[in-house]
Amino acid sequence: MNSSLKEAIKLVEAGEIEKGLTILAQAEKHLHDEEKAQAAQLYYDWGDIDKARQLIRDLHDLYPEETGLACFYAELLIDSDEEEKAIAVLESIPEDDDAYPECLLLMADLYQMQGLFEVSEQKLLKAKELLPQETVIDFALGELYFSQGLSKKAAEYFYHVATQQNEVGGINVYQRLAESLSTAGEFEDALEWYEKAVQDQAEPNTLFGYGFTAMRAGKTKTAIHQLSELKEIDPSYSSLYMPLAKCYEEEGQYFEALDIVKEGIKMDEYNKELYLYGAKIGLKNGQADDAKKLLQEALALDPGYIEAIQTLLAVYLNEELFDEILDLIQEVRNFGEDDPKLNWYAATASVGREEYKEAADYFKRALPDFEEERDFLHEYALFLLEEGRQKEVLPLLRKVLQKDGTNEEIEEMILRIEDEISL
Repeated sequence: MNSSLKEAIKLVEAGEIEKGLTILAQAEKHLHDEEKAQAAQLYYDWGDIDKARQLIRDLHDLYPEETGLACFYAELLIDSDEEEKAIAVLESIPEDDDAYPECLLLMADLYQMQGLFEVSEQKLLKAKELLPQETVIDFALGELYFSQGLSKKAAEYFYHVATQQNEVGGINVYQRLAESLSTAGEFEDALEWYEKAVQDQAEPNTLFGYGFTAMRAGKTKTAIHQLSELKEIDPSYSSLYMPLAKCYEEEGQYFEALDIVKEGIKMDEYNKELYLYGAKIGLKNGQADDAKKLLQEALALDPGYIEAIQTLLAVYLNEELFDEILDLIQEVRNFGEDDPKLNWYAATASVGREEYKEAADYFKRALPDFEEERDFLHEYALFLLEEGRQKEVLPLLRKVLQKDGTNEEIEEMILRIEDEISL
């Protein structure tokens, strides 16, 4: 290797990058063509794609038959977002050339980037015909199929690779296979490969995949172990908190689940689903005040978050906070949101506030949406009965009886009202 190249490498490795690049630039005009190719590789390795491309372009023009140069040039064009030029260069490589399989891999990558998955697949399958034992091709096919959501097919190719090696291009093959199997719903098989993957490299995405898959497989203790380890390694990995909390809930450890939710909210304060879930856990713990606060914070993020609205209304109703119910409903509607059940809650709250005219109006508005809902019909019927509107009560109670034919109390009520009306 040229002494200037050696000096440049030594300087860059010592952290004196600018000096190294300066020496390399000064040496360019004195380099032989083979050394220019080495210099281009150095520029590429050090992140200067433009300089590498300029050198290799000139060499490719001088030696178009050198397919190794052509493939490198195509790679540089791809990195420079010049896909059409890259394809033209690759298509110039003859099929009987030793570099042709590599050319097919590069073209497959290009076509995949352009969303032309069928063309990409054809190139890879052709490459596999030429080199049936080449694991890089199997890995590329696995990646292609996985990107299209064909997880089971992807797993077949990743399996071929995983039985021979654990890594391709710095990517953990065990993790890829595990993820494919998990996405395909084959959780038990996936767990075996996740175990191998974390033994190889316990990095955040692998730990999360392992924990999440274990949860889906019903192995909550394994999930808790893996997700907790992830939390130790990278507490900012916000996706871990919901499944970890759910695993604690599954184990009946509700207070631990709520603690995890609160930790998660510190890491991702805009995750409205986490607030809602934490509120539901709080209610299970009997921590209604915590639950209300979490629900209010969820609604501060998204005033139209219907599930949070309904949960908070249910809490208010349980505590007979009728003013709060009506205020919340008004606030939601002021934001332009609505939901059929709001009328039902408003009717119940109006009865609680002894505002019977308003209650009657809300019940009437809610009826079309809940005419098949037994509890609504029963509540509405009792309200009408209190209002002395027996004739309107009867059809509602008869419908309740259709849905609950063994309810003797309803039967007696119907008979009593019929008697009163007939008098």
